[in-house]
Amino acid sequence: MDESKDKRSQSSNDSTVPRAVVSRLSLYLRELQQLVHDGNTTTNSTQLGTLLGFTDAQVRKDLAYFGQFGYPGIGYRCEELIAAVKKILGTDRSWPVAMIGLGNLGRALLRYRGFHQQGFQIAAAFDVDAEKIGSHVEGIEVFHLDDLAEVVAAKGIRLAIVAVPALAAQTVADSLVEAGIEGVLNFAPVTLVLPDRVSRVGVDLAIELEQLAFAVVNQPENP
Repeated sequence: MDESKDKRSQSSNDSTVPRAVVSRLSLYLRELQQLVHDGNTTTNSTQLGTLLGFTDAQVRKDLAYFGQFGYPGIGYRCEELIAAVKKILGTDRSWPVAMIGLGNLGRALLRYRGFHQQGFQIAAAFDVDAEKIGSHVEGIEVFHLDDLAEVVAAKGIRLAIVAVPALAAQTVADSLVEAGIEGVLNFAPVTLVLPDRVSRVGVDLAIELEQLAFAVVNQPENP
């Protein structure tokens, strides 16, 4: 398929791009990075679609929201498309991130190297446990939650990860808003009430397992 036929004027305004398309961009990015790791320099919509379980038409349609990236007879140049997708996602720069909550989940997230690989650097951690304040976990200094606004301003932090118990999550969210945080990744099993100017993504691991269980019990029986 000729990828160059996807020519369309660039339109990446959040109000016009469906959230599902943005989610798939991240998947395309991971596969492109793996293709480069494996020594590939080019790919095409058919290969990307096959790797992810999408149709080639879906891949082309998703990328066409943001412009033209393919070349006749070549497809996509992997490194070039990686750079373009990173720019679209905003990960062509380094993002300092605040980690709120140093329980088991928070500590596990601090150990996750995938954040750094994709341009996210945990710049500071916050808790209310006096025994944790002033310590370093995975090389990250732990501050008291009361110091949130000061540290966020000093380190230029715009994103935060919330990994606190559900009962404390909304109070923490309110503090993040007051501190000027613009985006929240919430692992607490509760829906946060945030102003429209603050973007949010919720990750409820129990819900994800429920969706997986549904998919398993509703699989068609093998003939």
